[in-house]
Amino acid sequence: MTNLTRRFATRSLIAIAVAGAFPLHAAVAQQAQPAQETASGQLETVIVTAQRRSENIKDVPMAITALKGEKLETLTAGGQDIRLLSGRAPSLVVESDYGRSFPRFYIRGQGNTDFDLNASQPVGLVVDDIVQESPMLKGFPIFDVDQVEVLRGPQGTLFGRNSPAGVIKFDSAKPVIGKTEGYFSLGFGNDTAINFESVYNLPLSETMAARLSVQSQNRDDRVTNTRPNAFTKEFEGYNDNAGRLQLLYKPHSQFSALFNVHARDMKGSAMLFRANILKQGTNDLVDNFDYDSYSTDGGNEQWLKSKGASARLRWDLDGMTVHSITGYETADFYSRGDVDGGYGAAYAQPSGPGLIPFVVETADLLPDHGQFTQEVRVESNNKGPLQWIAGLFYFDENIQIDSIGFDSLAPGNPQYANFSRQTQDSKAYAVFGSVNYTVTDRFKMRGGLRYTKDKKDFAAFRIEDITYGPFPLSSSTSNVSGDLSGTYELDQDTNLYARVSTGYRAPSFQGRLFGPNDRPSDADAEKAVSFEAGIKKDLFNRRARLAISAFKYTVNDKQLTAGSGTINMNELVNADKVTGQGVEIDLQANLGDAWRLTVGGSYNDTEIKDARLFVQTCGNFANTGGTATTPAAAGCTVTGSGNQILPGSNTRVQYLNGNPLPRAPEWQGNFTLRYRMDIGNGEAYALTDWAYRSSYNMFLYQAAEYKAKSLLEGGLRVGYKWDNYEVAAYARNITNEIQSVAAIDFNNLTGMVNEPRSYGVQLKASF
Repeated sequence: MTNLTRRFATRSLIAIAVAGAFPLHAAVAQQAQPAQETASGQLETVIVTAQRRSENIKDVPMAITALKGEKLETLTAGGQDIRLLSGRAPSLVVESDYGRSFPRFYIRGQGNTDFDLNASQPVGLVVDDIVQESPMLKGFPIFDVDQVEVLRGPQGTLFGRNSPAGVIKFDSAKPVIGKTEGYFSLGFGNDTAINFESVYNLPLSETMAARLSVQSQNRDDRVTNTRPNAFTKEFEGYNDNAGRLQLLYKPHSQFSALFNVHARDMKGSAMLFRANILKQGTNDLVDNFDYDSYSTDGGNEQWLKSKGASARLRWDLDGMTVHSITGYETADFYSRGDVDGGYGAAYAQPSGPGLIPFVVETADLLPDHGQFTQEVRVESNNKGPLQWIAGLFYFDENIQIDSIGFDSLAPGNPQYANFSRQTQDSKAYAVFGSVNYTVTDRFKMRGGLRYTKDKKDFAAFRIEDITYGPFPLSSSTSNVSGDLSGTYELDQDTNLYARVSTGYRAPSFQGRLFGPNDRPSDADAEKAVSFEAGIKKDLFNRRARLAISAFKYTVNDKQLTAGSGTINMNELVNADKVTGQGVEIDLQANLGDAWRLTVGGSYNDTEIKDARLFVQTCGNFANTGGTATTPAAAGCTVTGSGNQILPGSNTRVQYLNGNPLPRAPEWQGNFTLRYRMDIGNGEAYALTDWAYRSSYNMFLYQAAEYKAKSLLEGGLRVGYKWDNYEVAAYARNITNEIQSVAAIDFNNLTGMVNEPRSYGVQLKASF
């Protein structure tokens, strides 16, 4: 597709969306109505805290999507985990190789496919003002959440470390003083799913209130092991319980204290790695694929326990407001799976399904983890043309990761005595400031800077008959990042903005050692610079809201993760440069009293630019034979350019220059449509939601089997509300579209598939 064609397609999509939502005769009729008749149909004002202040989303000069209310409730109704956010905002992808834990976030193509528990991600996650750095903290269930904000582009000033791609920000509903309120919700679904959620807001005095929020998501196993005397017989059930207790103390108007204690206890199955489910030379599932059956001789188990607490203190003084935000988080994690995806091996018959070149059954553990953060922030609270924010930030994290293996061919699948261990101590210090200045009544400028110093001390060990190591790595880096933006009010309904911003990610280390000769790998710090411009507009007397953004970014020394190709191991590398560009659209509209519409979409064009960087392809190639052009018995079919055999070896590689980033679809779109109708003493409604993404490469290299197909998934919720009650029926992935969305390439054509259709009913009562 040429650049001209892309621009024409993008403009056409925007025109169709707006024109389709508001036919000409409806727009003329709307203009003819008195103002008092149209006010009831106006969209509510969306207030965000993307710049650490409460502001109208239209006035913030960056691309933001806010999700809240009924839309979040619809997406979570069937017990879905945080991956439900994928595609619900332009340029956002969320996926996992672990299942309900370890989500990986991508914004505008930037993410990290690394499956190691020490993986660093370029998308920051902030929950109730506390950064969640470890991947094990990032999957906390979504319940009693006031709003989710997706901030696209580098957030290097106010949110700081490791957010060169953007930030996803969660804000829980807070306690309310002087009001008793709450709700409980109970749902039943297929596969014996039972989902419960309850919230109770309790005033304790005229100055204090507590809010207790709990959620329990449960499902029976739905996949059966077909092997006799299998170590694990059933899969994909889970019990996922979480709670949050908040206490608000506000003795007077100048001071408030909000305390938060939260915990999660999840137990279930690890992601199922299914051997040889991909047709050779295609990305199709094999003809006899059966979702409900899985043949394995390995064990499968996963559990995650996390907990944390925070204290947010606020003093409103003359001319300024002072914030102190203290947080502590910890996680304990265990995940075991049969990575080879089958039973037996080529040298240990019987084996299958298909060719199993060798046996791999492993588990990853996070037995020691602790994170402490402290932020002190001061901001102006006057009404003058100059507004400012300044602050200090401290981060301290300690982790230990163990990687162990099991003998799948021995009775009882005993654990091997040898294992690998990683330890890391990370500290970061930052000072930051931001200034907003009203130049004229119509033109405002914002600028900010952040100085960050990061220090990491890492060690990797291999424990066998003797201990090999420690093999230490360390880094001490500093960086200055910032942003500068301007907003011009074209008229009272239209804002134009432009923004330049930079971002930074600290160096990363990796040390999953599989032998005494292995050594850890590292990647240098990456730095991003982004240019963005957009328009935010209220339409049709504020019955619709449109936001369009265009962006272009460059990341130098981009951190990437390459699979070793022959064992279950990652290697960190730096690409000289990665570029990205694209366009995004967000539209919300009230189409009369009964209909409400949202439309979102994005186009992302990413490219790796490094003529010297290559990775091994089709990891089992050397183990199963083949040539540079003919696939091995269970190897993949390499496509694209830059493919060659390394001289003096049987190792096939692909140079990455010109390849897109992995898991980075070019096109994404989302759509919701809600209809309501008064019936009796209540309201009946129907809401459908859809998310689309185009195909993407699963790995850094390109192969026919490892190029995910485009995917369209939809949901439907139909219900009735009366008094303080609501009853609804729901379905997710209503077309039951099943395909491979991820893979493991070092052993055989092993794929992982998306969730099948789910459905059920839900009852909610409020008070």
